[in-house]
Amino acid sequence: MAMAGSAIGLGNIWRFPYIVGENGGAAFILVYVFCCLFLSVPIFLAESVIGRRSGANCRGAMEKLAPGSGWKWFGYLSVFTPMLILSYYSVIGGWSLNYLWKGMTLSFVRSGTEAVGELFGGFISSTWAPLLFHTLFLLMTLLVILGGVRSGIEKFSKLCIPLLFVLIVAIAIYSVSLPGAKTGINYLIRPDFSKLTARSCIDALGQSFYSLSLGMGIIITYSSYISKKENLFAAGLGTAVSDLMFAILAGFAIMPAVFAAGIAPGAGPGLIFETLPFIFAKMGVTMPWLSSIVAILFFLTVLFAALTSSVSLMEVGVAYLVEEKKMKRPLAALTVFAATWAVGAVCSLSFGPLSGVKIFGNDIFSAVDLFCSNVLLTVGGFLCVVFVGWKMKKEDVRDEFTNGGTKRLNGKWFPFVYFLTRYAAPIAVGIIFIANFL
Repeated sequence: MAMAGSAIGLGNIWRFPYIVGENGGAAFILVYVFCCLFLSVPIFLAESVIGRRSGANCRGAMEKLAPGSGWKWFGYLSVFTPMLILSYYSVIGGWSLNYLWKGMTLSFVRSGTEAVGELFGGFISSTWAPLLFHTLFLLMTLLVILGGVRSGIEKFSKLCIPLLFVLIVAIAIYSVSLPGAKTGINYLIRPDFSKLTARSCIDALGQSFYSLSLGMGIIITYSSYISKKENLFAAGLGTAVSDLMFAILAGFAIMPAVFAAGIAPGAGPGLIFETLPFIFAKMGVTMPWLSSIVAILFFLTVLFAALTSSVSLMEVGVAYLVEEKKMKRPLAALTVFAATWAVGAVCSLSFGPLSGVKIFGNDIFSAVDLFCSNVLLTVGGFLCVVFVGWKMKKEDVRDEFTNGGTKRLNGKWFPFVYFLTRYAAPIAVGIIFIANFL
């Protein structure tokens, strides 16, 4: 559940629907499913092997599996990356928390269709409101982490993941029942391969990579907590399938409503914070209470999805400080909280008081996001599959993958998965890395 929670996040609700919209719908989804199962799952399993084999955090794993080597820097990278991602991810999480509040206070209905589009720009360009919600979101994440692995992360995941699916299914049922939604449904289920381009396939590969939380050190950290009796192959497939199901359900929750409102499907990153509130405001003209209920349910789903991922991002740094620096868990959690809050505050202010500060032509928020997505994640994912495919002994990888030979079905799949890990996955990550700079 915790691994599924790390995968199911804003990428499924915020990023996936608009990328589907920009790349032609159902045909893109089919390519995405293929990329996820045959290219991203082997990388996921490689991180799982490192984590459980070592039983340690990202840095400690490299010290145990490759002592005294330069691979320690891969360990440090795997600790640093999720902390940097959390710093700006929590800013977006704060936006979702603010929009949940807006839904609860009927802001979309009261603003009307003409003014609702200005809410987002006005909010993120201010100073104190985004900082407040960024802080509140990080505090919510901190509270889960302070509970520990079993009492905090595990219990939170067991509660949130089923609830997330219930919420997204409820919204999807409502969305497909709207007048004019049939066009959006057809868009998601009838492939038009003429709309697929080479860029679409690269986007599908990149989305599957980012959505499964690869290259972030999360899977290594979570796998270090997994019992030797658990089936890593089943855990990897289960996480991938859960992530795929949620992403597709998010598509059905959003796209039919977008088509019903007569809005272009490729509305871009502002889809859930600008386009959907317009739909809620439009509904509110005739059905104000129903509009508010749907808005609350939607942004509650967004918030829970953001939290399940932010918890996993924070845990990587906390695990490192507890195991390597021997800090008490509360102090380690507060240290990570303070560091990510400070960087996140600067990212938040980059839309307001610091909007004039540019890094290679980008605002601070976008520059940090691009650095993480285009460089840190792909480098981390590449090093991971190279380590498992070329540095670790094949017998050790097989032993971990098959639970010491007790999982016979895993043994039959191992040659295929190992081939993908050793050859196909590094090429796939390399393609993502190069495409990010084209």
